[in-house]
Amino acid sequence: MATHPDEKLELLKSSPFLAGLGRKELEEVGRLADEVDVKAGHVLMTEGSVGREFFVIISGNVRIERGGKTIRTMGPGEFLGDVALVTERPRTASGIAETDCRLLVLGHREFHSLLDEFPTIRINVLESIALRLRDLEPDIVH
Repeated sequence: MATHPDEKLELLKSSPFLAGLGRKELEEVGRLADEVDVKAGHVLMTEGSVGREFFVIISGNVRIERGGKTIRTMGPGEFLGDVALVTERPRTASGIAETDCRLLVLGHREFHSLLDEFPTIRINVLESIALRLRDLEPDIVH
């Protein structure tokens, strides 16, 4: 069952990297994103693989693993897959659906078109990557 367009826009707006966009821009993001349902246990991305998708979690929880160890769990409104798409390098972690999930998925081309068209998204994505990397290094004094 597809998310109602207004609900989809609210979900997109709740994601930190899209929070500063207006309705027109959010509608464009929504147009580019595919909505998919995955079952618990589904592997969304594998550490070390080439990144081709970016995910925004609509519902459910996704476990993030690095080196086989859980580093965090993500839920609705959060996003993953951005590091590999921004750096165009292999994935830095794996993402596995802990529960049945509904996701918005942007492919490589769509993701980069958003970054090019909306500088605010580029800045917010880069800031979120920096904060996540900082959180992954708890022994370093910031």
